[in-house]
Amino acid sequence: MGRLTTHVLDTATGKPAAGLKIEVWGAKLIKTSHTNGDGRADAPLLEGDALKVGEYELKYFAGDYLRGLGLNLKEPLFLDIVPIRFGLSDASQHYRLPLLLSPFGFSTYRGSYYLLRFYGLVNLSAIYPH
Repeated sequence: MGRLTTHVLDTATGKPAAGLKIEVWGAKLIKTSHTNGDGRADAPLLEGDALKVGEYELKYFAGDYLRGLGLNLKEPLFLDIVPIRFGLSDASQHYRLPLLLSPFGFSTYRGSYYLLRFYGLVNLSAIYPH
C-alpha cells in the first residue's frame, strides 16, 4: 500500500520542527496536518486509495512556525509558505519528502528512494539504463 509522508527538521535549531502546519494539494485542498514533536505528521499525509498517480503540492507554513519560535526576524519573513510540487508515478510506493528548513533556506529530496538504494533494495538499472 502506497503512502506519502514528510519529516521537517529545523536546521537552524538542530531540532525537529514541531507544530508546523502542512497542506496537501492536488487539484484542490486534500488534507491539512501538523507536525508532532518529532517533526512528522502523526499519520501519512496520503495512503491507500487516497494516494493516486498524479501531481501534488505540499505547502509548509514555515513563517507561522518561525514566528512561533520567538526569533528576532524582520517582517516580511524571507520564507513564509514553502511550496513543494512533485509528481507520483506509482501509487504503490512510499514517498517520503523530508524538508530541511531554516529562516533563510530549505531543501528537500525523495527520501525513500535513497534509503532503498542504500540498502540495495531497488534495481538502479531499471531507472538508469546503461
